[in-house]
Amino acid sequence: MMKKTLMMAMVAMTSATTFADEGMWTLYNLPQPVYEIMKSEGFEMDYNDLYLNDHAIKNACVNFSGYCSGVVVSPNGLVLTNHHCGFEAIRSHSTVEHDYMLNGFYAKSYEEELPNKDMFVSFMIEQKDVTQQLADMGLYQLSLKEQEIFLDSIENAWSKEVKAKDSTLRLELKPFYEGNAFYATTYRDFRDLRLVFTIPKSMGKFGGETDNWMWPRQTCDFSVFRIYADPKTNGPADYNKDNVPYHPASWAKVSREGYKEGDFSMTIGYPGSTNRYLSSYGIREMRDAGNEPRAQVRGVKQEVMWRHMMADEAVRIKYDSKYAQSSNYWKNSIGMNKCIDSIGLIQQKTDYEERIRHYQDSTGYLKDKLDFTLMKKLYDKRFELRKAYTLFRETFVRTNELTTRAMKVHNGMEVKGPENKKKKQYVLFDDNSDTWDLATDKEVLAVLMENYRRQVEAKYLPDFYQTIDKVYGGSCARYVEALYDKSMLMNSGKKLYINKKNFNNDLGVQMGLELTDVMTKMTAPMSELRDSIDLLERYLCNVKLRMEQDMPHYSDANFTMRLSYGQVGGFLLNGQPSGYYTTAESILKKMKTGDRVTDYFAEPVMHELFSAADYGAYADKTTGKMQLCFLTNNDITGGNSGSPMFNGKGELIGLAFDGNWDSLSSDILFDRQLARCIGVDIRYVLYMMDRWGHADRLINEMK
Repeated sequence: MMKKTLMMAMVAMTSATTFADEGMWTLYNLPQPVYEIMKSEGFEMDYNDLYLNDHAIKNACVNFSGYCSGVVVSPNGLVLTNHHCGFEAIRSHSTVEHDYMLNGFYAKSYEEELPNKDMFVSFMIEQKDVTQQLADMGLYQLSLKEQEIFLDSIENAWSKEVKAKDSTLRLELKPFYEGNAFYATTYRDFRDLRLVFTIPKSMGKFGGETDNWMWPRQTCDFSVFRIYADPKTNGPADYNKDNVPYHPASWAKVSREGYKEGDFSMTIGYPGSTNRYLSSYGIREMRDAGNEPRAQVRGVKQEVMWRHMMADEAVRIKYDSKYAQSSNYWKNSIGMNKCIDSIGLIQQKTDYEERIRHYQDSTGYLKDKLDFTLMKKLYDKRFELRKAYTLFRETFVRTNELTTRAMKVHNGMEVKGPENKKKKQYVLFDDNSDTWDLATDKEVLAVLMENYRRQVEAKYLPDFYQTIDKVYGGSCARYVEALYDKSMLMNSGKKLYINKKNFNNDLGVQMGLELTDVMTKMTAPMSELRDSIDLLERYLCNVKLRMEQDMPHYSDANFTMRLSYGQVGGFLLNGQPSGYYTTAESILKKMKTGDRVTDYFAEPVMHELFSAADYGAYADKTTGKMQLCFLTNNDITGGNSGSPMFNGKGELIGLAFDGNWDSLSSDILFDRQLARCIGVDIRYVLYMMDRWGHADRLINEMK
């Protein structure tokens, strides 16, 4: 009866509220009604097996290097994540002579496993709600700026307390429900993470940008890493050749039983960011001042990058990861805006906000704090600035090596040398020439600078545009040539003494100062508006939670561990059933067009592998097919890449790697009819490890 009542209530709610299979739920306080629905849909584990028990399923799920998710699958610390999550590690080990991106990699022994700089996995140890504790300390009597300082100091103090008890732990304090709640989460980080196995890019990125965010998919999106630990303690340690494989207390069991339509499916991972409590005014700003200019600039940049990558194999290796990262959210921005408009999302939110007004009128709740008229006024005031700032960041921030260095000099770069002898103080840029190409970097900067001038008002142009017009005949390309030829900033590995006259007169140093000046002129007024807007958005969320207090609610994603649940199944695509899995036949069909569609190219051995007469234990027992990728209605977003997909027994059936184009507005509104999670079938993963990689030791290790 409880489930029926809850389900009816959920279905009756508006588009801004929770549906049965919607939700990114924290595990430690999973609402009992939600757990009851999970059980009714096929979840067989005990409530405490999710979070509390020593062998709880959360103990096998990891934050992968701060941007993805992963899962431990063996007693010797093997971790599965997506190929695109391991892409930069794979790229960093690749050379023209040993191109692991192009040809794949398999370490046949522990000694051959490759260490990776600045990569880690984090295990969540504990999470708890500390809202009341902070409120009792006076948090909500402070302004938002004061709250930020206060929370930072509390996080530092609590972190020290945690580390005093166990030096391997750290604590994070994060806002939930738009700052109406705060949770403290304790983690243990393992910093020695080594690459063990990756398939060729032709399979790990099969379909490329052609298929990105699309269905049907055949991408074998996985890579394998291993956690290494201190040999004496089995605990975290910095990289050392004497470290040994980590032995976890528990790990995920891999299943080859497969799935059928309607089967229970659950993901556990680290979704990065959603905005489902966001106002209609905030969505408009996101669409027109964020997504639209972001897509415009990235489209221009990617055309230049792609041309250089196709002309030179060494350049391709350097820029593969950069291009993939840029194009992913270029396409996402385009698709999200399309979905926002196609479903009339802004109007839906406007209508829902009218319900909020009526609730306030009838109850008086936060009537003196949530002011929609003021909210609109503040968003309108920020709109132009926000759009210009998006164009600025997409043009100048981390898009090329020169502006990166130029801005870094003026924004917190470490100054070295004796403190009492200023003339001997210097900055030093490491030699990172293996990550960028001179000709590509120059053209990207020149083209983006020309594009920026066409997109913004004159007041947002840095002063060096006057230099371009007066000295370089209006040519950004000529100015860029001079920058790279004359600026000391490009002297990697050489000390640049900051108190010498030639440093301050340096063309690149001047550019960085002028860029910083424009950025400050944009961020200062936006910062003043941000606190007022954020406070109103917090009140909006608060009123929604009060108005629907009889219903369970989850917080927006903030890269903390979340659970989502649902079922295996497809959707209607242009009025036709999408199907819920793909097969070997479908990838072969695409491979045969590889001479015309670059993203569908695959080596001859791959054609052979998917023309097999017998797929053995990897074929589905019901269909007899080699199933590659599948769909569920699990609620995911960026950061969920690499999230384990479990069946009702808590067994691993796949890895989440993408969402679908038809519901890219799901970060703002979960569309129950269209939103789907695309996963790579674990049998596809095992098949490639076995038949292509002959990685018997890894398959045996996973049992």
